[in-house]
Amino acid sequence: MPPSAARTASSTRPTASAAAPSGWLRSGSRRTGRYHAGVPQASHGSPALDEPKFPTPAPDGAVGPPPGFGSAGPDAAPGLGEQIGATRDSAKRLIGAHVELAKAEFADIGDAIKRAAVFAGIAVGAGIFAALLIGVGLPLFLGEWIFGSIGWGILLGLLLLGALATASVVLALGDSVSGRIGRSFLVAAVIGVVVGVLFGLDVTNRGWTVLGDSVAGNLAADSRPLVVAVAVLAALGALIGLVVGLAGGLGVGSIGSLIAGGVAGVAVGFLTAAAPGPRVGAAIGVAAGLIAWIGLMGASLAGGGFDSDKLKERFWPARTIEVTKETIEWARERMPLMRRS
Repeated sequence: MPPSAARTASSTRPTASAAAPSGWLRSGSRRTGRYHAGVPQASHGSPALDEPKFPTPAPDGAVGPPPGFGSAGPDAAPGLGEQIGATRDSAKRLIGAHVELAKAEFADIGDAIKRAAVFAGIAVGAGIFAALLIGVGLPLFLGEWIFGSIGWGILLGLLLLGALATASVVLALGDSVSGRIGRSFLVAAVIGVVVGVLFGLDVTNRGWTVLGDSVAGNLAADSRPLVVAVAVLAALGALIGLVVGLAGGLGVGSIGSLIAGGVAGVAVGFLTAAAPGPRVGAAIGVAAGLIAWIGLMGASLAGGGFDSDKLKERFWPARTIEVTKETIEWARERMPLMRRS
């Protein structure tokens, strides 16, 4: 190649310094580009993952350090008073939470108790009503079933309650009265059986029929037993009443006992002249037995008298009083009272 051509080529070939970008340093190392300005580069040219050692400068017009760099100093530690106040407030909130929980739980318990009380009251009321229903309905049912009438159930129920009340009074008084419950019951039972058999088999009606046929044959056959029974028993009752009045020294008052005896005789005549049949006859026998039991217990109470001393022994703490008096006397003997100077 001619020297001129070589010179021309060398003059037109770009030099290393001219061909290299302005970003390359003269020493051969690459200067950081504008995209990664201010970010340290690794030896192979990629951006470093660590935070920059020196923060980027703040933008123009900004006051203070740029965002993300720099922070205020640590908060000052609270004082002793603030810590005590915070602890007190925490304790109050904790106690308040427990109190509210207890209130809510006790409210639920109260509601449960109210609910249980309502249902328990319903159960007790139902039990009481059932007992009343049995106590009232059972005699009526038995009266209708056994004796053919509810009225007998009412009458016999009243007589039974009266007999139980009288027996309870005798048991309550105890030894202070001479009431005899067992003996009275046995005698009344015998009376009830006899009366029940007589009326159940129409024995009294048949007897009045035979007597009426013999002494009053001119009367109607259907009313003859009734008329004879009422007339005979009324006269007999009046006579008994008069005798009782005179024996009691009533004098003119014996007329009253005579009338009373006559009325009682009429009632007994109506009763004995009837032909009730087995069922009603049994009811009459039961009623007669209960009436006899009540009457016999009352008679034993009235005849035996009332011993107030025995009643006092039962309801007066005599032994305790006597022992206390003995203890006081013993204490006085062991510890005599000091004489006054």
